[in-house]
Amino acid sequence: MKQLEAELAARRADGLYRHRRTLESAQGVATVVDGHRVVSFCGNDYLGLAAHPALRSAATGAIEQYGVGSGASHLVNGHHRLHEECERRLAAFCGRDRALLFGSGYAANLSVASALLGRHDQLFEDRLNHASLIDGARLSRARVLRYRHNDPRHLADLLRRAGDARRRLVVTDGVFSMDGDVADLEQLAGLAARHDAWLQVDDAHGFGVLGERGAGLVEQAGMDQHQVPILVATLGKALGTAGAFVAGSEVLIETLVQHARPYVYSTASPPALAAATLAALELLESEAWRRQKLHDNITYLRKRAAALGIVLMPSTTAIQPLVIGDNEQAVRLADDLFACGYHVVAIRPPTVPAGSARLRITLSAAHESAQIDGLLETLARLLD
Repeated sequence: MKQLEAELAARRADGLYRHRRTLESAQGVATVVDGHRVVSFCGNDYLGLAAHPALRSAATGAIEQYGVGSGASHLVNGHHRLHEECERRLAAFCGRDRALLFGSGYAANLSVASALLGRHDQLFEDRLNHASLIDGARLSRARVLRYRHNDPRHLADLLRRAGDARRRLVVTDGVFSMDGDVADLEQLAGLAARHDAWLQVDDAHGFGVLGERGAGLVEQAGMDQHQVPILVATLGKALGTAGAFVAGSEVLIETLVQHARPYVYSTASPPALAAATLAALELLESEAWRRQKLHDNITYLRKRAAALGIVLMPSTTAIQPLVIGDNEQAVRLADDLFACGYHVVAIRPPTVPAGSARLRITLSAAHESAQIDGLLETLARLLD
């Protein structure tokens, strides 16, 4: 334990120690955190659905009818009619043959690579991919080659030089969660096709907010199931519930049912969660104004930030990072904002590269212009 104490002390000294704050209200824009009323600019509730009455009602009704827990894994006795309906709806919405529910995006990403690949295979991934994709690659036992962030030329070079393999998988985030930029799916899909590789896109931060219908970056890029065979997305961001799904061909999903260990050996999520997700899908399809309001807020924030001399990273998504650099300075700035009534989280290594600690500002359709103004004016004053 003394070794662990020393390691924790070193994290504190390097400005890398993580602290949890406690939410004491419903998720949303106006929240109570650690006893303080704050405006949140750090959640992923992009469409403002997490506390929506329709989702509450759907979940409550399902609990009254079916109880709370699922009671078993999907392959034992926990696969409920509501799970089945939710998977069908998600697959149809994404234009895929089938979808498979997982307890989290992390579990979904651990499952895909480890179920599809082995020692004689190759996996190519963006250097800034989410930790779950990195860990999934490790579990797969495949040879892993990481290409420079958003650099299809480097990927092409790696694909050419990697030699023969039984199977090849190219893996990328859709929207990169710490930078807010997006993958060039057209080029990635072309490279995958030319080099006989599958393409997997984790569209956690694009699903629900990008594309004409909100089906995500894959829809926005005009990609179908053949071009992007493996689509992963989460339900706990734009849809406001929890969990994740993988969508693709019949043979892909059935392979995951048979071989994905996090799926086979995990208790199924509560049926009430599937009911709430179905309600969220209804709102996603019927209330397009939420996506428009979010994109209006993104445009407004970037315009006002530029006017105040606040230089944000280039991003057209709900994730708007401000690079500070120094770890301790980023934490102090986040703490000062919190004291002024604005909740923004400091992101530090190893989540982001060394020397690029940042404030990760995230927007929601529920934010109003006055709240954005208040954040930016306070931030400009603190930076001065």
